[in-house]
Amino acid sequence: GGTMSTLSEAADAVAKMDQSDVSDTVAVLKGIPTKEELLELLRRNIVEVTFTKLDGDERVMPCTLYEGMLPPRKEGAKQKKENDKVISVWAVESKGFRSFRYDRVKAVEVTTIIKPGDIL
Repeated sequence: GGTMSTLSEAADAVAKMDQSDVSDTVAVLKGIPTKEELLELLRRNIVEVTFTKLDGDERVMPCTLYEGMLPPRKEGAKQKKENDKVISVWAVESKGFRSFRYDRVKAVEVTTIIKPGDIL
């Protein structure tokens, strides 16, 4: 079984942890991808992210960062300074950018794997 290695890797990661890795621990504890892994998943897939909104409501949002689904970037548009706690994504249903706080993510599920060349 391949699960042992991931569990011991997780334990090692926690053991070697410094403050910057706290979100990784959150990921291990909640069983969700780390923020970097989540961004990577978003770049390749449509991902259903379940998170708690600031008002306490829970929201399930299919979203992606796959280039082929994003609107063309406006020339000269400034990238907002990314707050490292906040992930900005393209919401598939509302067809607009939405953001959520990584530390409020409760579940992550890849619903559609996008193969390069797919026309969506």
